[in-house]
Amino acid sequence: MYEVFFQSLRSKIPFTDEELEQIRPYLTPKKLRKKQYLLQEGDVCKYACFVERGALRSYVVDDKGTERIVQFALEGWTIADLYSFITGEPSTYNIDALEDSELVLISKKAHEELLEKIPSYETYHRLQITGAYLALQRRLVSITNLSVEERYTSFMNLYPNIAQRVPQHMIASYMGLTPETLSRVRKKLIRS
Repeated sequence: MYEVFFQSLRSKIPFTDEELEQIRPYLTPKKLRKKQYLLQEGDVCKYACFVERGALRSYVVDDKGTERIVQFALEGWTIADLYSFITGEPSTYNIDALEDSELVLISKKAHEELLEKIPSYETYHRLQITGAYLALQRRLVSITNLSVEERYTSFMNLYPNIAQRVPQHMIASYMGLTPETLSRVRKKLIRS
C-alpha cells in the first residue's frame, strides 16, 4: 500500500527513503465501494485524500436537486474540500466513489505535523496547492473565454483518462452543460 502515493511524492520532490518512512505512520488507508461517500455536505472535511486506485468526484447539489460536479480525481490525484479541511467549517461538497477505490487519507493534525517535521513534505504541499490553483484558473478561463466546442476539446486533451472512465452526463455536469448539449457538441466535432 502507498506505492502510488510515494511515487507521486517522489515525482515532484526527491524524498529520501527515510523521509517516506517518517511519513508512513501518518497515513491511513481506506477503501470505498462504488457510490460510497467519503464526505457529505454538512460534515467537516477531516481528511485530505489521495487516490491510490479508482476514481472519485466532488460535487454540490443545487436547490433544484441537480448535481454540479466540481472535480474528478483518478489515481495519483488528491481530493478534499480544502476550505472545510483548513477552517473546520461544514463542507459544501459531497465526495463519493465512481469506482471501487483505494485511498490514502491524511488527517489535518497529521498534515500539520508533517508540514513542521519534514521540509520536503511542506515543499510538496506547496507545489500541490499551486498546481490546484493553476488548474482552477485554467478552468475559469476556459469557462469564460472558450466556446463549448473548444472547452470540450480542451477537456478531452487535458484529461483523456477521465473521458474513458466517467459517464458523459458527469462530464456534462463538470462542464456546466446538459447531457443533450454535450451530445450535440460531440456529434458536431465528430462530423468536422
